[in-house]
Amino acid sequence: MNTYLIGDVHGCYNELCSLLKKVAFNPYQDELWLTGDLVARGPNSLDVLRYVKSLGRCVRMVLGNHDLHLIAVYAGISPNKPKDRLTSLLNENNVVELIDWLRCQPLLQIDEKKKLLMSHAGITPQWDLKTVKMCASQVSAILSSDNYHLLLNCMYGDMPNNWTSNLTGLARLRFSINALTKMRFCFPNGQLDMICKKDPHSAPTPLQPWFLIPSKIDREYTMVFGHWASLAGKGTPDKIIGLDTGCCWGGMLTLLHWETQQYYVQKSIY
Repeated sequence: MNTYLIGDVHGCYNELCSLLKKVAFNPYQDELWLTGDLVARGPNSLDVLRYVKSLGRCVRMVLGNHDLHLIAVYAGISPNKPKDRLTSLLNENNVVELIDWLRCQPLLQIDEKKKLLMSHAGITPQWDLKTVKMCASQVSAILSSDNYHLLLNCMYGDMPNNWTSNLTGLARLRFSINALTKMRFCFPNGQLDMICKKDPHSAPTPLQPWFLIPSKIDREYTMVFGHWASLAGKGTPDKIIGLDTGCCWGGMLTLLHWETQQYYVQKSIY
């Protein structure tokens, strides 16, 4: 079995298909990991969702902030912005089926044999492995339930931005969503900064990329993330891999073959 990991697709269906063709991906034998943000900004979000859903159990994906935003737009909680190019998806006859499938996807993937972790934005340095598992599962439990509107109504906002085990309720859920799907920079103590979106070299002092702050996760694990296109997959320490290379912005879609550690890319074709 081959394990393939791909960065943020963002509706770039043709590029996704071309990239999988390059590696002769076989959904009956191989495993496909996706860093989230399947939708928005690119031209074919509907086709991407349909295709990934059709692959069934061979897919191990996590939800990104744009995936969560799509669910909120569908639920009438957030406006449909033209720049996200979601209208054809929202008008699809089977959109309910696609949204219900999407909201049942996790925010965290762990493979203990491969010692591999994946979330969309990364893992805040304030969390150990037990905590990230717990917080991700709490969000997923509500998102996949009939009460998912309660979560969507509370998920927008930058506060609280500091983890404490005393966080409860909606505040705890919002922090978890921000840490797993939106985080880029942290203060030296691990507190989230939800404002700066610059590249690491342009960030104001004392902000640092989350992955440069000492982690509480055992170093035997490799952490894979997406979300941060301006990194272009570069500048991360050993065993931390960023796979978002900005395909929807005219960059590339990137795939990592886990077993050989070989990278494959497909340039944006639209």
